[in-house]
Amino acid sequence: MPVIRMLRRVVGPMLLRPACGCSTSVLPVRFLGTSPRQVAADANYHSASFSETDHPRVLITGGLGQLGVGLANLLRKRFGKDNVILSDIRKPPDHVFHSGPFIYSDILDYKSLREIVVNNRITWLFHYSALLSAVGEANVSLARAVNITGLHNILDVAAEHSVRLFVPSTIGAFGPTSPRNPTPDVCIQRPRTIYGVSKVHAELMGEYYHYRYGLDFRCLRYPGIISADSQPGGGTTDYAVQIFHDAAKHGKFECNLDSSTRLPMMYISDCLRATLEVMEAPAESLSMRTYNISAMSFTPQELALEVLKHIPEFEITYNVDAVRQAIADSWPMNFDDSNARKDWGWRHDFDLPELVTTMLNFYGSNTRVARAN
Repeated sequence: MPVIRMLRRVVGPMLLRPACGCSTSVLPVRFLGTSPRQVAADANYHSASFSETDHPRVLITGGLGQLGVGLANLLRKRFGKDNVILSDIRKPPDHVFHSGPFIYSDILDYKSLREIVVNNRITWLFHYSALLSAVGEANVSLARAVNITGLHNILDVAAEHSVRLFVPSTIGAFGPTSPRNPTPDVCIQRPRTIYGVSKVHAELMGEYYHYRYGLDFRCLRYPGIISADSQPGGGTTDYAVQIFHDAAKHGKFECNLDSSTRLPMMYISDCLRATLEVMEAPAESLSMRTYNISAMSFTPQELALEVLKHIPEFEITYNVDAVRQAIADSWPMNFDDSNARKDWGWRHDFDLPELVTTMLNFYGSNTRVARAN
């Protein structure tokens, strides 16, 4: 023991003295926990504000679905191509890959997701990764993983790095006990699909994170979205996209819903514009975190009658799919979107006649529609 004490007296001061002879201060040692989601105590993140860049830095997950590519195009025109990053787990087609930044992003990989947000200084995040209604019912475990576990990763990353987060909801968030005509923003929600359950979960978790952690969470309940430049993705409302393709190409269409099934619908350009408008709305103008939005409501029969005005020989038949019909019968017939119109000035541009004209012009440029016109 005397030898050890002597060594401490002699060697100790030498170890504490800097080699350059200058003075130094002793820094306290900070220990980190073992949680993979814990921010390092000495981490130094730089968050780009709008005053520095003039534009948000945007990440879109699930970007190769029906809405992601269109949203990326809209945001790139608004904020600049390099400020909007499209991501997915699938290989993008050439025209998408060359149109702006694209990266691989798996929302079930929390560490990778966090690195993307930090390294690219993301300030806005649009979370579109999800399995839709009919596909989700065919693979409940996958839908649960993507739609719920993936959402939790997104919420944690967005809250940790003060990202403004948009998560779409849907008419599928309502169930057979919800008021259907019209359906208000706040009412009973008891959906009977894993897709609908996951969307109610997203609405409530986003609202909870807003009040608990200050997360700037924003959400719109989309009606059925109709788009000409994307393929149907397994949703119950997809008949309203396929009908135009089949009508223009073949002059006939077999519908998997009953002719009188009324559902709220919207053309994609209205949907994308609403999404941007709610993200740009001042926080103080928002009286809630989740809003209904709507434009029109129609049945397959009413849609077919409008198509007939352009293609007189068009024929529609019905072969009802029991699963999809049961889903549709539990959904709203009309959305009450008065709060969105009052709070942040939502207005739709496309009604049913304009929708049909636009869709048939897109599909029919080299088909029987062009010949008929």
